[in-house]
Amino acid sequence: MRDDLVDLLKPSVEALGYEFWGLEFAGGGKRKSLLRVYIDQEQGISVEDCELVSRQLSRVLDVEDPIKTEYALEVSSPGLDRTLFYPEQYPHYCGELMSVKTIVPIAGQRNFKGVLSAVHKDKIILVEADKEVSIDFDNIHRANLIIDWHKVKE
Repeated sequence: MRDDLVDLLKPSVEALGYEFWGLEFAGGGKRKSLLRVYIDQEQGISVEDCELVSRQLSRVLDVEDPIKTEYALEVSSPGLDRTLFYPEQYPHYCGELMSVKTIVPIAGQRNFKGVLSAVHKDKIILVEADKEVSIDFDNIHRANLIIDWHKVKE
């Protein structure tokens, strides 16, 4: 369903002049499901940007009706600690600190924290405590930047 939602919503976001950063869909259970769409642009994202995109995506979702259960739509900036959703997002963040959680353990470990040192066609190289860890894109469950507050203050 996630890929279908991306295919449905990405053109509308881009038609409004924003970068479609990614989406998360958390299915309900006892709680209402949440569809969170992340947008970005060079000059940053304002509340008004989120409102504009939310109104447009609501119209698309109402017409296409791809989600059959009750859900809430949220449009947001990816933020400073942004999640990386696609391989093409990684190269820009070489040299940055990040956390990566894998699907399948690597040497008995699933959670990594290190500096992104290289991005290849099918994997990333993370330097964690002076050792390199090679992680295939297909094995990444979630990857987020870690904010270096010392850099932010500068």
